[in-house]
Amino acid sequence: MSYLDPRAGQASGDDTSVPAPYVHHTPGTPEDPYAEHRRSQAVPAYPDPSRHADEPAGGVPARHGPMSAAQDLPEPPGKRVKGKRRAGRGRADRKSRAGRNLPAAIAVGLSLGLVVLAALLVWPPALLGVVAVAAAVGVWETVRAMASIGARPPLVPLIAGTVVMTGLAWYEGVDALTLGLVATIGAAALWRLADGVPALRRDFTAITLIAVYVPFLLSFAAMLVRPEEDGAWRVLGTVVGVVLSDTGGYAAGVFLGKHPMAPKISPKKSWEGFAGSVTAAALGCAALLFFLMDVPVHYGLLFGAAISVVAVLGDLAESMLKRDLGIKDMSNLLPGHGGLMDRLDSILFAVPTAYLLFAIIAPN
Repeated sequence: MSYLDPRAGQASGDDTSVPAPYVHHTPGTPEDPYAEHRRSQAVPAYPDPSRHADEPAGGVPARHGPMSAAQDLPEPPGKRVKGKRRAGRGRADRKSRAGRNLPAAIAVGLSLGLVVLAALLVWPPALLGVVAVAAAVGVWETVRAMASIGARPPLVPLIAGTVVMTGLAWYEGVDALTLGLVATIGAAALWRLADGVPALRRDFTAITLIAVYVPFLLSFAAMLVRPEEDGAWRVLGTVVGVVLSDTGGYAAGVFLGKHPMAPKISPKKSWEGFAGSVTAAALGCAALLFFLMDVPVHYGLLFGAAISVVAVLGDLAESMLKRDLGIKDMSNLLPGHGGLMDRLDSILFAVPTAYLLFAIIAPN
């Protein structure tokens, strides 16, 4: 039995109990249950060179170490130890409900949007450079992420193939883009074959996935802007549709979300949020395409709804990929967003879909 146990010294049937040490107690006054502990933790009086001259000499309570009274003593009922504050109280939470730094996420999102808008309105061919740089960064992030499962797709031929595919899509169209894809996969496979057949067998699936998923899909944005009369509006309508889908889904999910959509892939997505995404994108794209391109309203509604559906599917596809890789974000390149691929996930599926839909609703 411990010397600090208040039951020490009481009569009991246990002959091995140790009597408690004598503690002076003034009759008529209640004993302080913490007095003995404080006396046992007191430091003997000695000259302290760090003590100010006006401080009284004598024992000083121990303030450091695992036996500090302020750390180990329980808080008396109905009282709070002076100077203690409950964890998290009074502290501003800088992160949103989505777990992101919301001010940084908004600033980065607006900056990326302004870059695309400036390229479209000032000089549309500049979008070719924006797409090539974005695809190259996306390839770099995905190659790094694949290292978490032991895959080593070669970065150099994939980056070179990304630039080639973007240029072929801009100048020649879909057929040339497809040939560029095959050439990129072949070049990366030969590069890895130099390390042996086992290395090629291990990395060929990752090579094909990266080449198709990032530069091939994103290169359709270069073909969207090719028509000189309304190419900029086609890209703008696609980007606005994706933004409205994300915004509408977030707002509806926060205020109305109750039924999970894909809890094992993306726990925060709900069917109510999905309905908000489709509604916001359909209405916004119908108005935008009608005023900018004279597209009939019913076609605009169809366009916006389809863009929203594939944008959500693209988001879920990347969430599933990251879950398989065991990572949260593709990188930490963008504050509040993670990596660039975490922003491009919805765009990747949206641009080829928009290219096909515009070929139907607004042929050249």
